[in-house]
Amino acid sequence: MSATTTLSRKPKGRDGGPVTYFVALLFVGVCVAPVLYIVLGGFRTNAHITTDPAALPDPWVTVNYLGVLKSSVFWGEFANSLIVALASTAGIVALGLMVSFVIARYDFRFKGAMYSLFAAGLMFPMVIAITPLYLVIKDLGLVDNLLGVIVPQIAFGLPTTVIILVPFLRAIPNEIEEAAALDGMSRLGFFFRMVVPLSLPGVVTVGILAFVGSWNNYLLPLYVLNSQANFTLPLGVQVFSSQYSTDTAKVLAFTSLAMLPALVFFSVFEKRIVGGLTGAVKG
Repeated sequence: MSATTTLSRKPKGRDGGPVTYFVALLFVGVCVAPVLYIVLGGFRTNAHITTDPAALPDPWVTVNYLGVLKSSVFWGEFANSLIVALASTAGIVALGLMVSFVIARYDFRFKGAMYSLFAAGLMFPMVIAITPLYLVIKDLGLVDNLLGVIVPQIAFGLPTTVIILVPFLRAIPNEIEEAAALDGMSRLGFFFRMVVPLSLPGVVTVGILAFVGSWNNYLLPLYVLNSQANFTLPLGVQVFSSQYSTDTAKVLAFTSLAMLPALVFFSVFEKRIVGGLTGAVKG
């Protein structure tokens, strides 16, 4: 057998067959179709939706989106969601990075137990703890306050952050830390000047996951927030749907604009997420 023939052969298992591509396209269609229906539905009229629910907009109507964009209620809820998402993300990243650094780089008693505790937090969803959590928030006087949403979101976001960041920080060679110590750099200086830049892929990953998770969170704001002035966009969608239950096209437009920031944010940084999770697995 010639060398040319050997080199021209493709390794087995690299390319998927027709069935693999069909299943992949099927899953993509299941995920994308509802989003497209909601977005396109905002460009239609109620009469057109009732007559032909699956058709494309004909004619294309922009009044539904313009009406939502001109609403002060929408922008107020948008601002609340942005404040909650940014504050939660900052808290999750900052605290998670510090905790992960201690677990990954230092030896102390109950270190394994602490890491196992954070790992166990992945199996403890917020929906299970929502009733006692509400009682704690009420005792702290944070009901109908954005802090009542931000603080619990930080707490429930830490397990995922720690699990992702610890492998990154463990992978940093000890020689770098020893060289920094010989140069007179303090542990705090080593953390900010060396650890943070080297673990940036993981930091970006957990930041994106925290932001998207906070933006889409519905259950906690539903329990904590009472006045519409403090509502986030997921709650705003519910209220808007109730108020305009007969105006399907307008409801679809409001829903599209509410989910658009998180969707765009996730799509833009998708490669960063994949790269960060891959680095965590390798570490």
